[in-house]
Amino acid sequence: MMDNSYLRDVAAGAQAFDFSALKGSRVFVTGATGLVCSAVVDMLLACGARVYAAGRSGEKVQARFGDRVCFVAYDATKPLDFEEDVDYVIHGASNALPSFYTSKPVDTMMANIVGIRNLMEYAAVHPVKKLLYVSSSEVYGRKNTMEPFREDDYGFVDLLTPRSSYPMGKRAAETLCACYGQEYGIPFSIVRLGHIYGPTAAKSDMRVSSSFAYQAAAGEDLVMKSEGRQLRSYCYCVDCATGILTVLLRGASGEAYNISNKDSIITIRQMAELIAQSSGVSLRMELPTEAEKQAFNPMDNSSLSSEKLEQLGWRGLFDAPTGFRHTIQALKNNI
Repeated sequence: MMDNSYLRDVAAGAQAFDFSALKGSRVFVTGATGLVCSAVVDMLLACGARVYAAGRSGEKVQARFGDRVCFVAYDATKPLDFEEDVDYVIHGASNALPSFYTSKPVDTMMANIVGIRNLMEYAAVHPVKKLLYVSSSEVYGRKNTMEPFREDDYGFVDLLTPRSSYPMGKRAAETLCACYGQEYGIPFSIVRLGHIYGPTAAKSDMRVSSSFAYQAAAGEDLVMKSEGRQLRSYCYCVDCATGILTVLLRGASGEAYNISNKDSIITIRQMAELIAQSSGVSLRMELPTEAEKQAFNPMDNSSLSSEKLEQLGWRGLFDAPTGFRHTIQALKNNI
């Protein structure tokens, strides 16, 4: 079960926006126990929706949500075995561990492509009001300025680097959404996430914001493996969930929206310093190994413009200092 302080943040998010259309609706969510979509499920439940939580482990879903959701056995690489009608589909299942992008690049890429194809095939024969695909800021690639990416601002991705299995898989999945939308008339929207953090992350999550948060909550000093100059759009998981539901209900079909809090665009170094300050631990530098270097995100700037999302009536409720402080507190309470 999640800490009460986190659940208060979820309640605040549910009350801050008009999600009344979700009350009584049926929502199929893949990746339901992950960092992002577990927060989405919490938000949906707070709004009175009926959730079909799709994942590989029924025990994991039960431990996280109890009897508040309907478990559906799901593997993104296999055909979908689910025939009930739902109102909405939120597809958030995807490998999100950078080390996996280089050690299992084929699995990484194909899971993104096959997963969205199977769900689009489902939506083609069921009365789905909208399918929402959870994509990534990595689709933008590299750019030469430090201005935030807008939704039509694409940069360079090296096609022949196995690390590109993740951004290229996401790019291909987005295009497949557009193809199904045109050929089969399926309503869909896409959200592109930056660097999401929060107490919904698993302890095994090795992304730096997650691993640092767990280490700091346990009183361990933090070790950076780079100078941390890269600019990132960090977003607290509750803000991410309200952004996703805003796009689900009010986003235009066939369009993509960045999920970004303009008050949380900071460097990796600043993120590490906020976590250290929130928990009273030290921060030091070490040189990375070659294997660690290969898994690094090549984007010096992955900051995202939130202007298009804000035009739908959304706003971030938790700036970076608040979000990281709440994360550390919730993890400490659970410990």
